[in-house]
Amino acid sequence: MTSTSEQMEHPSDIACFIETQQHILNTLSRRPENDQLILPTPSALQKADKSLLSTLPEQGHGVEKTTSHMLDDLAPALNHQALSPRYLGFVTGGVTPAARVAENIVSLYDQNVCVHLPDSSIATTVEDRALALLLELLDFSPRDWQGRTFTTGATASNIVGLACGREYVVNKAIQSRGRQPGSYGPRTVGELGLLAACQAAGITNIQILTTLPHSSLKKASSIVGLGRDCFQRVSKSEDGIEFDLDLLEHHLKRPQTASIIVISCAEVNTGEFATHGVDDVSAVRSLCDQYGAWLHVDAAFGLFARVLESSEEFNFVRRGAEGLELADSIAGDAHKLLNVPYDCGFFFSRHADLAQQVFQNPNAAYLQSGDSGPNQIQSPLNIGLENSRRFRALPVYGTLVSYGRLGYRYMLQRQIRFARLVAQHLFEHPDFDLLPQDLDDKATIAERTYIIVLFRAREDALNSTLVGLLNSTSQLYVSGTTWQGRPACRIAVANWQVHPERDVAMIQATFVQALETWDRMRSEP
Repeated sequence: MTSTSEQMEHPSDIACFIETQQHILNTLSRRPENDQLILPTPSALQKADKSLLSTLPEQGHGVEKTTSHMLDDLAPALNHQALSPRYLGFVTGGVTPAARVAENIVSLYDQNVCVHLPDSSIATTVEDRALALLLELLDFSPRDWQGRTFTTGATASNIVGLACGREYVVNKAIQSRGRQPGSYGPRTVGELGLLAACQAAGITNIQILTTLPHSSLKKASSIVGLGRDCFQRVSKSEDGIEFDLDLLEHHLKRPQTASIIVISCAEVNTGEFATHGVDDVSAVRSLCDQYGAWLHVDAAFGLFARVLESSEEFNFVRRGAEGLELADSIAGDAHKLLNVPYDCGFFFSRHADLAQQVFQNPNAAYLQSGDSGPNQIQSPLNIGLENSRRFRALPVYGTLVSYGRLGYRYMLQRQIRFARLVAQHLFEHPDFDLLPQDLDDKATIAERTYIIVLFRAREDALNSTLVGLLNSTSQLYVSGTTWQGRPACRIAVANWQVHPERDVAMIQATFVQALETWDRMRSEP
């Protein structure tokens, strides 16, 4: 279309698409080793803000003028989080070339991947195959994880996981009272509602037992009706991430209480793991089985440690993700370490029927699957939050096929080695403290650092401005956080383009520049 809705696609519209593709090619030609700014300039942000329309035009401006507006005014005001390996905030991955190609196909064909209709589109079959390949990459058996779907991200996956856990623990309590589902009509949370189901189960409280939960878990618990106050910390110390098994069992024994246990597979501030091997997870699993609890894993980026091979260099990190095959459900992000476009998360469960109990669309004949075979693929709208879904699976499928297991292993190895070089530099630097403080020698740093580096300035006054000073260089981007009640900086390495030696040299130079700026600021009257 041009400026009116009556006309079909015009040749000038195609020219605009070509112009946009040329802009993409020109942007990609500026490789990360060049001095490419990561953040937009203040003038670019101001120009973009002033260019935005304040009211809807009566007569559309047309595709050609709008394309110029988006490319000339808005694109320069976007950051380069996916384009630069030195965007180190928020555990943000990039987009591999294969995933970028797939994303273009996704936009062109614009599939709504909601109902499995194998005679109409290959989309749902691609999604199921992509999930199976992802399970293989993560060293899981696809046959054991038949409950699987793509989501918008780990937050949505945590919502799905807690909803399934809620369904499981309450339904199990109903059955334990001799009230089998179906005896007096449907007796599940999905049918009765949470309050009525808890009453039937004799439950007055549902608790989530964990160590250092990510904020998205508390958001998820609010959404599924458990509340943000349902969390009980069961760690060995106040800031610890490892489980205190005696404390965990103490809470599991609470009467008239159902429990969901959550393992944090790589804590957001430090990248450290709650468990260290199969024995640790087995101990938690045993308590789950004894007390009828659901075991969920929040593994937005930690799960990818399973891609690593067993070696002296990576054994400690690898063990942090071992044993997770014993969990009931797992939430993760693909737009982090898999490096596919936003937004894409995934959810795995060993209980395929539970997601259907929660998320099915009842009494909707027009949403029935067209496949009734023994190996029928579940319609995604009946096992997840969304009825309308983007074809997120194609970039995942494309990137896994393109790079395979070894490609992703080598990618993660580069990311970890870069993070360890940065951590060692900060450890040796007289102006910074590496956190947590038990990272107190080079050997420990080299063994335990995953993809997160947490640090703060030794001078308290600098900490309030450190993030801004580093980011103002536009040579890197870090995010601020707090640790033990004080400001801290966090570096998160997730981009596929990381080159350890090249990028650590740039990081070191940027720290020098930021400290010089701080010295000038202090000397000014």
